[in-house]
Amino acid sequence: QVQLVESGGGLVQAGGSLRLSCAASRRTFSSEAMGWFRQAHGKEREFVAAISWSGGSTKYTNSVKGRFTISRDNAKNTVYLQMNSLKPEDTAVYYCNANLYYGDYVVSPSDYWGQGTQVTVSS
Repeated sequence: QVQLVESGGGLVQAGGSLRLSCAASRRTFSSEAMGWFRQAHGKEREFVAAISWSGGSTKYTNSVKGRFTISRDNAKNTVYLQMNSLKPEDTAVYYCNANLYYGDYVVSPSDYWGQGTQVTVSS
């Protein structure tokens, strides 16, 4: 059973930064791709960023490119999302996903989700 625990959310002014963390209790963490998704109020959950098992490959949705950075520390079973230059439209609950599949044209999340962490960006 995978347990994913997100942390690091909060309230920040536009232009500010936050770093989200997702701690995974899963022995196979270091061999799995990890991802971040978000869901704004009244909207569908959307893909934000993904990272390969080694950290050598990353993928971002266009709206966060150049502002967000996904990284991982396999020794700590943790994946991070550094969010800079935050905008009000980044306001959402951010979810971690383990063992997702992604390629050039597709992102397919697994059934392994964390509980989410709220990010609120004020204007």
